[in-house]
Amino acid sequence: MQDGYWREKTLEDMTPAEWEALCDGCGKCCISKLEDEDTGEIHWTSVGCRLFDAEACRCRDYPNRLAEVPDCVGLTPAKIRAIPWLPSTCAYRLVAEGRDLYWWHHLLSGSRDTVHAAGMSMRGRVTANETELADTDAYLEHLLEEEP
Repeated sequence: MQDGYWREKTLEDMTPAEWEALCDGCGKCCISKLEDEDTGEIHWTSVGCRLFDAEACRCRDYPNRLAEVPDCVGLTPAKIRAIPWLPSTCAYRLVAEGRDLYWWHHLLSGSRDTVHAAGMSMRGRVTANETELADTDAYLEHLLEEEP
């Protein structure tokens, strides 16, 4: 891959390898969010998807995630531009908005650990797995005050 490719290419022009490498590994996509039906406001929780490995901040079954988890969202350039809950720090969102990556992104820092060291990932912040919760009301106990 070319250094700085995300500055030169649109999301649509990226190769599959470039697309996958753009993910910063924060794990925020794999955290449950609640949407207020009246206002459309997104409320973040500290509840991980059933496939989310909270220590590694990775999906335990990434190749099969869309089949295993019906509400898992397979990101595409169009979805990146339309999904209201993508975190403000998301590399896909940043590139779609014509902005550069943060210093802690592995493509700049050279290490996949800087996202965690900078406190930008969900590592150490997940308080429950969705399989542990009985119903939607149980998610309310895991609401976060703001976007992580």
